[in-house]
Amino acid sequence: MADPSWHSDAYPELRPGPPWVMQEMIAAQPALAVEMLTVPSPSAPAIAEQTASALASARPLTVTGCGTSEHAAHAIAALIAGAVTPERRALIHARPALTAAIDATQGVLLAVSHDGETRATALAAATARQAGASTAAITHNGASSVAAAAEQVLITPKHDDSWCHTIAYTSALLAGAAVAGSLGPVAAQPAAAAEQLRHATELDAAPIAERLAGSRTVLCTGAGLDHISARELALKIAEGARMPTIALELETVLHGQLAGHEASDALIVIAINDGPGQDRLARRATHVAAAAGAIGLPVAAVLSTAYHRSLPPELTPAGRLIVDLPDATLLDRPLGALLTGAGVLQALTLALAHVRGTNPDLIRREEAPYRHAAQVAEQAPDW
Repeated sequence: MADPSWHSDAYPELRPGPPWVMQEMIAAQPALAVEMLTVPSPSAPAIAEQTASALASARPLTVTGCGTSEHAAHAIAALIAGAVTPERRALIHARPALTAAIDATQGVLLAVSHDGETRATALAAATARQAGASTAAITHNGASSVAAAAEQVLITPKHDDSWCHTIAYTSALLAGAAVAGSLGPVAAQPAAAAEQLRHATELDAAPIAERLAGSRTVLCTGAGLDHISARELALKIAEGARMPTIALELETVLHGQLAGHEASDALIVIAINDGPGQDRLARRATHVAAAAGAIGLPVAAVLSTAYHRSLPPELTPAGRLIVDLPDATLLDRPLGALLTGAGVLQALTLALAHVRGTNPDLIRREEAPYRHAAQVAEQAPDW
């Protein structure tokens, strides 16, 4: 940091301290929700038509991406699956981009890439197109390699100026909601989405952050849609607060994983989505928290009001963040849970970054070894 000569316009703005660029991106999300849901992209119906045509002929929809975009891909697949008939839901799935690139889909490939230049995602789209699949993209960059490989391109309106991506994730979720809404009835009231994001991102996560900031490893867990949020939380904490993390499905935690953890680690349970199987999931979340506590892990939780009532308070000594989901007539339960999860995980990441004194915007590229590591991976021409 003493020698900033490495810094160029290719990097996010280098600030000496907060407020970070990430904070500005988070604050811009409610207005973005209003914009994207009030006047959905004209490409959303075209992507929906591609999808409907493929599903009608029993061909799959594959949604793909890398990093935050991979997590968004899982969310988009879930939103679209919720808008089609039950017999067609099995044809909709999400896959990591490199897997999709080496095993091309025969139906529709929907590529998610905020900046549009993630090579694995571009390869997945190009490979799918060469195999005869229809292709589409959700990206901010219409001139990118991912967009060039797609027949339909949905452009998201706001660029994420921090590399600890927040608004990039939310943009993709809102784009997925627009596509889903073109396939079937989806409640997506703009003001409700904006208010939900505003409330979630303004929760006071500082007490939990102070309790967990010194943890050796943070284990993030959830089931169903909450597993998507848990994966994104783990990535944000790693990028923004520079802490080792792992994300696991709720049940997976209990199958050998705890043998590698100690009291110096921590567990964060996410249980927001009040969907099918809620009672069973609440009981299992209780078991996971109790098991982690038995070996001394401090446990924190992000809970909807319903799960808050079910999970005994003594099982979350590191604290809990409690959120009310919006009325399902205003915001579909899956969309509401995903947007709520996005906002809360971003608030918690930012709080951890503040406590630990880290700059989340450059995801550690201000340090030479991490810049070099990125160059080794990103500039390799042989794949």
